[in-house]
Amino acid sequence: MRRRGCLLILSLFFAVPRLFGETYSASGLVLFADRQHLSLKVSCQAIPGYMEAMVMTLSVRDSKALDGLNPGMLIDFKLEVRKDAAYAGQIHIRAYENATQEPMAARQLEILDAATSSLSRNAPVLQAGQAAPDFTFIDQERETVKLSALKGKVVAITFIYTRCPFPNFCFRASNNFGVLHRRFASRMGKDLVLLTITFDPEHDQPETLADYARTWTQDATGWHFLTGPSADVKNLCREFGVNSWQDEGLLTHGLHTVIVDRQGRVAANLEGNEYTAKQLADLAEAVMNRR
Repeated sequence: MRRRGCLLILSLFFAVPRLFGETYSASGLVLFADRQHLSLKVSCQAIPGYMEAMVMTLSVRDSKALDGLNPGMLIDFKLEVRKDAAYAGQIHIRAYENATQEPMAARQLEILDAATSSLSRNAPVLQAGQAAPDFTFIDQERETVKLSALKGKVVAITFIYTRCPFPNFCFRASNNFGVLHRRFASRMGKDLVLLTITFDPEHDQPETLADYARTWTQDATGWHFLTGPSADVKNLCREFGVNSWQDEGLLTHGLHTVIVDRQGRVAANLEGNEYTAKQLADLAEAVMNRR
């Protein structure tokens, strides 16, 4: 009995340093970087054997570790669990790489990159902190929606076309918004508005968008599917970094989702499709809860 008691004490003795002295490889979506308080709020992916996916506020040891970090960026880092705090170290911003497995889709993005590289160099993409450009389009109910009229609410914007055949592109973007619409059902239209904008306005007229909207929800409160004049849509897409290109009957296109804060500023401009719907929802919630 005494021997078992000693073994238990020894086990606990060695377990405590392990609990508070471990380092894990981690990844997540930046929600907020606070240089003044040396902290970083991240929607973290699950770490097998340690934790589920969750939002964490982590300490950093030096403000330089936060250089270049903006909300909406995907990062890889080392999670250092110490007795006094959890620290983020060796932070690396993850460059966007297409996560889709469809060869045709991968080829399309290669064509898009080549075709729009010179255009992108001449047209800076709006980033966090900049004023979002105003626009006026019509939604699936033929109601007019003007961005500046939504000040005081957080607005999430994504860009799709209804004929997109790839599940990791427009389908995923719309599914992500479906998750937001369900998670924040009680805040839709009051604190949060979702705008899904087509970059194929010639085809995606309000009736087409109404059918598309019913794929995702039977009650689209606070969620508008927008179309407008082709030139206006194209100009808006370019400002947010969304380029599109005709290719063998399909539209090759980039992927961006934008969060606009209550003051009408860009809070985040997310590129690609590698973040999860939960991470996007965590980001929207963080912006909604800013005071």
